[in-house]
Amino acid sequence: MRLPAQLLQRKVNAHKGDFGHVLILAGSYGLTGAAILTGDSALRSGAGLVTLGIPRSLHNVFARRVKELMLKPLPETKNKTLSIKAYPVIMKLLKERMDVLVIGPGLSQNKSTQELIRKVVKNCPKPMVIDADGLNALSYNPDILLNTQYAMRDTIITPHPGEMSRLTGLSTAEINKNRKSVAKKFASDYNITVVLKGHNTVIADKNNIYLNKTGNPGMATAGAGDVLSGIIGAFLAQGLDAFSSAKYAVYLHGLAGDLAAKEKTQLGMIASDIIGKIPAAIKISS
Repeated sequence: MRLPAQLLQRKVNAHKGDFGHVLILAGSYGLTGAAILTGDSALRSGAGLVTLGIPRSLHNVFARRVKELMLKPLPETKNKTLSIKAYPVIMKLLKERMDVLVIGPGLSQNKSTQELIRKVVKNCPKPMVIDADGLNALSYNPDILLNTQYAMRDTIITPHPGEMSRLTGLSTAEINKNRKSVAKKFASDYNITVVLKGHNTVIADKNNIYLNKTGNPGMATAGAGDVLSGIIGAFLAQGLDAFSSAKYAVYLHGLAGDLAAKEKTQLGMIASDIIGKIPAAIKISS
């Protein structure tokens, strides 16, 4: 598959603002890596600017580990997770500075954090990728996806079968047996794009469906899903629509994983190896 010219061709006088600013709400005490993997993959996939919204007390932990990513320390709970008190700051950022939101990786299931996720999802004015603990927060009431202030925004969810089970009430066995129809129905019911992860990841919206063929079992490793969320967010920030962002991101993510497996083996591959192969995957897809 060839990536679209919109991603590959840049004007000689381009600046970083032309390629979007992604806000990533991710990470908590013990789960800082999820945020960093998401942010690094977004930058490697062409986003002009990436800001991590993180629990305030973890700023120094992140600052020692990141270079190109920007950090926005936010109000936190006593457990060092994002607090509902961060909501007004987040909304101000989204309305004034950001082009895309990625929410969920490593945020935790703290009660205040989950309340924050639901409130942000309901009122986010920008295109959005919801993953991991973002999906866990929605599993209590998926209809939040319908009752949003901004009905015309692009929204993408990236569940694995277990998360899809919690969202739909179906068993993982039912989902795995009917992956395309389950993804398509949920996408149509909620007018969103669904990325149902797994072997031959399914991407669906109400009008389209795509079955991905790249990727390998070595990608069943901690953090690989965070990498995918970052790529999707980057493609949204560069102006692709939700379905195209998801389709091309899943393809590129799998191809980068295939290249990493050739070098590291499926057994020895880790998520950061996938990020390291994104440029080579882009070259092949140009």
